[in-house]
Amino acid sequence: MIRFGVSTFVWVSPFSTGDFGLLHKVAAMGYDLIEVAVEDKSLIDWVLLKKMAREAGLAVTISGAFGADRDLASDNPDIRKNGLAYILDCIRLANEMESPVFTGPVYSAVGKTRLVPEAQKQQERSWCIENLHLVGAAAQAAGVVIGVEPLNRFETDMINTVDQALSLVDEVGHPAIQVSLDTFHNNIEEKNIAASIRKIGRERLCHVQANESDRGTPGTGNVDWSGIRDALTDIGYEGAMVIETFGAPSAELARAASIWRPLANSPDELASEGLAFYRSFFGS
Repeated sequence: MIRFGVSTFVWVSPFSTGDFGLLHKVAAMGYDLIEVAVEDKSLIDWVLLKKMAREAGLAVTISGAFGADRDLASDNPDIRKNGLAYILDCIRLANEMESPVFTGPVYSAVGKTRLVPEAQKQQERSWCIENLHLVGAAAQAAGVVIGVEPLNRFETDMINTVDQALSLVDEVGHPAIQVSLDTFHNNIEEKNIAASIRKIGRERLCHVQANESDRGTPGTGNVDWSGIRDALTDIGYEGAMVIETFGAPSAELARAASIWRPLANSPDELASEGLAFYRSFFGS
């Protein structure tokens, strides 16, 4: 059975202990889980968060925020080291919070878009794969799966499509490195989202952020929801389905994701109406 969730990004950036009231709100709306976006782990009391989530009846999933200093493919070894340390921290937090996944554009920094020579692209990919081997081993030891998320061409020049994500996953060749989808990005880059889901298959699709074409309320745009539903049913997907959009992005996040206007009348409205769409369309 698919579990429905919502990201802390819908309301706040960065998420901190002072925002833990969101758990009660999310639970009252009827969500199964809350997805915690880790921008700064030191801002969050993780022991208290786990306690409050349990009391609210919410599961937790963990997602990443990949700024310029968290880039596994950087030509700066210090930045690569920092990116690796960040992912390893998030794997540990995912294990502590009993999140089965840690997802995001783990391969590079968001907003890194350039036309570079093929030799440079191959070198960056090599650095990325070298680090993902380390990540895969740590994730497997922690009982966590890493979701490689393709982003649209305006947010990264490295992994835009499902085919590219699968190529990277195959080259790493580790069972703990799989694919995570965000239908906002897929709606820009895939010719057929449903076909892409079937291509990934149940064994390699670890997470879905089911977002609308404008990152607004799911069900109000032009995403092929019928095709997505049928494809997820066909492969027997039983993971999470999460709304991830940005109600109050930080300056860095707004720039990276190009969020310049409100995406709904309010975050609460988007979250509640989005869940109603999920439950009516995908079943409870």
